[in-house]
Amino acid sequence: MAERIFAGKIALAGNPNVGKSTVFNALTHLHQHTGNWTGKTITCANGIVRWNGKTFCLVDLPGTYALHSHAAEEDSAREFLQSNTADCIIIVVDATCLERNLIFALQILSMTQRAVLCLNLMDEARKKSISIDVPALEKRLGIPVVPCTAATGKGLDHLMETVETLVENNSIKTTDQKNVTEFPPLSSFVHAAEQIAAETVTVDARIPDRDRRIDAILTSRRYGIPIMLALIALVFFLTITGANVPSEWLSYLLFACAQPLNDLITWLGAPEWLRAMLIDGGWNVLASVVSVMLPPMAIFFPLFTCLEDIGYLPRIAFNLDHVFCKARTCGKQVLTLCMGLGCNAAGVVGCRIIDSERDRMIAILTNTMVPCNGRFPAIISLITLFIVGTTQSNAKTFLLAAISLTCVVIVGVFMTLVASWLLSKTILKGMPSAFFLELPPYRRPQVGKIIVRSLRDRTMFVLLRAVCVAAPAGLLIWCIGNIQVGSDTLLTIFAGALDPFARWIGLDGMILLAFILGFPANEIVIPLVLMGYLSSGTLVEINQLSDLAALLAQNGWTSVTAVCFILFSLFHWPCSTTCLTIRKETGSTKWMLIGMILPTLFGVTLCFIVHSISVLL
Repeated sequence: MAERIFAGKIALAGNPNVGKSTVFNALTHLHQHTGNWTGKTITCANGIVRWNGKTFCLVDLPGTYALHSHAAEEDSAREFLQSNTADCIIIVVDATCLERNLIFALQILSMTQRAVLCLNLMDEARKKSISIDVPALEKRLGIPVVPCTAATGKGLDHLMETVETLVENNSIKTTDQKNVTEFPPLSSFVHAAEQIAAETVTVDARIPDRDRRIDAILTSRRYGIPIMLALIALVFFLTITGANVPSEWLSYLLFACAQPLNDLITWLGAPEWLRAMLIDGGWNVLASVVSVMLPPMAIFFPLFTCLEDIGYLPRIAFNLDHVFCKARTCGKQVLTLCMGLGCNAAGVVGCRIIDSERDRMIAILTNTMVPCNGRFPAIISLITLFIVGTTQSNAKTFLLAAISLTCVVIVGVFMTLVASWLLSKTILKGMPSAFFLELPPYRRPQVGKIIVRSLRDRTMFVLLRAVCVAAPAGLLIWCIGNIQVGSDTLLTIFAGALDPFARWIGLDGMILLAFILGFPANEIVIPLVLMGYLSSGTLVEINQLSDLAALLAQNGWTSVTAVCFILFSLFHWPCSTTCLTIRKETGSTKWMLIGMILPTLFGVTLCFIVHSISVLL
């Protein structure tokens, strides 16, 4: 194989939500997260582009509106561009709103002419009857302009040909590196962008603005929030309905594999204790976690990604901004909560999109108060059994469960507001920062790409993390369930020690022990509870909700226990991955501990109140 020559470093720069990450993925064949809202790329991503026997290093910079911006997530982009280390800068702009995008492009061109303008989203521009005079635009800017549609790959070959020529051309005109303070006023760039757009862009004014008509309904004060709640409930309904039968099939299949594995281990001559530990402890917990988690995630994540690609998530932030302002925090926190529905660790990282350090810290500390996907299966099961009050699997049951789950999420958001308000009045005093968020255009979702991306990047990531934790946790609880100390096992001793406090908040010692052992991953809490209730810490197959209901009832569960379990599941210490992420994002063990203690205090308080009321009644 011929050795490839390193040809240079290329930077992708531009405003948020213009398709930089889509261009990056298409050229590098990587899987940087993309979505139809601003702020997805919050760090510099690096990849390799192989073109005509040469290798280029491609750097995807976070979106920024100006080189003098003070937003935290834009610092890395500004510093990279000012370092003047790129051999070529691809300035990606949205062809449907060229005038606004040119403001940032002109700022880059005031520093260097080693650039090419990537005129992205040309397909959408044509649909909106927007025509751009590319030769005239090239003449006015003094750099090559390449029209393309990154989502389909159209025009990207021409883009790389142009970049290759620019990198190799030693006669490229460059300017001396300038300091940001030497730039002309922003108004001069705005005026220049207006002039260039007026000369090169033609819009058919007869074409109605569809997005404005839709937003008049989806973001209205009267209909915005009810529609938002209905969409969330619909996503939960489809998730619960679609996952029911596949979960049963998967559970049957995985637990059926236990017998062949038993026979294999016996044939190998392994002792009985080792067979029991590996199968009754490790394999059965693994089978339970996979069968309960995989089907709901495989449905929820594509549906959630679909809402993201359509462009609806920023509308949720817009609808709830005034509510979060009353809690003295920023509306961008809503977007981080949406990310937290999939994974709280991802939600914590996503808090980088918040400009103010104070608001960002509040968002980080309260992000875990919305349930992540790992907590959904347990909450759904308990809602169905104790709140809906049935073991029947039908549309009515699923609808009531979806509505109840939506109410659980609302409780989580409400307590997030309460916690944010308390933090802003105590250790994080101050006023919320101004909320600026670009509402992206509505786009038709690419269903095939959504399914592949959500299953590959989200579902499998969360599932593999849970699997890596489930087997060791199952082995551990089997061991403490079988190691005798006098007449009791370690399991009963530990659970008994926790039982007085647990009863005080409406739970029992086994439930609290399962939450503690489930610190590495919330997904394994219910399987650990079931193992603890069964003799010698052995988990058996439970395919039907009626079997689960009978087991829980035998161990003293009531509707109050279920409500307290749901509340404590919603408000307790984050999983280990999220805790480490909080430590990394804040750079402080103190803030990580606060992030663990804060939701736990809320959970203990709410459970105590519910339990006390039930006792009085």
